[in-house]
Amino acid sequence: MEVIIIKLLFAPDSFKGSLTSKQQIALLREAAREVFPDCDIVETPVADGGEGTMEALVDSFHGRLESLTVKGPLGGPVDAAYGILNENTVIIEMAQASGLPLVDKDDRNPFLTSTYGTGEMIAHVLKEGYSHILLAIGGSATNDGGMGAASALGIVFLDESGQALTPCGGSLNQIRVIDDSGLLPAFRQARFTIMCDVDNPLLGPRGATYVYGPQKGASPEICEELEAGMSNYNAVLKAQYGVDYADMKGAGAAGGLSVPFLTFSQAELKAGIDTVFDAIDFSSLLDDVDLVVTGEGRTDEQSAYGKVLYGIGQACLKKNIPAVSLVGCLGPGYEAIYSCGIDSLFTITDGPMSLEKSMSNAANLYKDSAKRLFRLIRVGMRIG
Repeated sequence: MEVIIIKLLFAPDSFKGSLTSKQQIALLREAAREVFPDCDIVETPVADGGEGTMEALVDSFHGRLESLTVKGPLGGPVDAAYGILNENTVIIEMAQASGLPLVDKDDRNPFLTSTYGTGEMIAHVLKEGYSHILLAIGGSATNDGGMGAASALGIVFLDESGQALTPCGGSLNQIRVIDDSGLLPAFRQARFTIMCDVDNPLLGPRGATYVYGPQKGASPEICEELEAGMSNYNAVLKAQYGVDYADMKGAGAAGGLSVPFLTFSQAELKAGIDTVFDAIDFSSLLDDVDLVVTGEGRTDEQSAYGKVLYGIGQACLKKNIPAVSLVGCLGPGYEAIYSCGIDSLFTITDGPMSLEKSMSNAANLYKDSAKRLFRLIRVGMRIG
């Protein structure tokens, strides 16, 4: 048999709830070796600031995970992990402490939830001496404008009677004064890179509340109250600190979590995929690569807007490297990703089946699909 030498780069995002990036890479490796026994393989998990970002960066940096117990979105204790990348830098996924999956579906209500636990995690790593924090803000259960996180870091929000408010979405409309005199000094000095993959402003029809509130359990009536509260919060910030986030792109991500970071620390909002690619030096991983295989759980129109497939495709276009993707399913508008540098998509399902069945059998379906993909690539090489 003819020996075909090919260099492959495997860079998938996680299939949420079924396959991690590392699990996919292991399956891709097995499948590729069966079809191309002599292939060279480069591997890197990737993510865009949502679920799996911490794992991807810890793996790339050969770092380690630590955990602590903090308050969850409704105040109960949760065990939250964070990643240590080097002596100065940590990665925190706010979903570990304040994520939607931590709240039972019947209890979801962003009027009541808080980012306090995320603030506890940040306070902990600052006290440990870390000065650069990568903060991934996808998957939040909250709409409190970062009020909870700020409270855990020493800021006090006062009502018209001068009483301290409970930090949650429902308190935003009662804020009259912000007292930052007790703010942890290390917070002002630290550098925060806030990984954000949406451009929604803080207020308005495309803002934090109206776009994401319903996904977190808010009724139309609660959305109106939360929007009024967020508007009041922004007005107080403007009066006291001269800042205005009403129309700022990205300020509405994670229910406005970034607001106190942008106000009181050295923080920048940066696309999650760009942050990850810069951290792992993705461009150099593409050197001499013949084909990139990536993937995600669902590809639809949103995939072409700053998600993993978009980032992979753009990087491959710059170096004229073909890229293909294995995905769990396709949604409306998935074709948009073809113009971003992804040459083809392969779904892992092999027939009609429920979501539950496909997720429970994801590993077998994925490997079988990967083998079919590589066999097709081999046919294409023979034609060429």
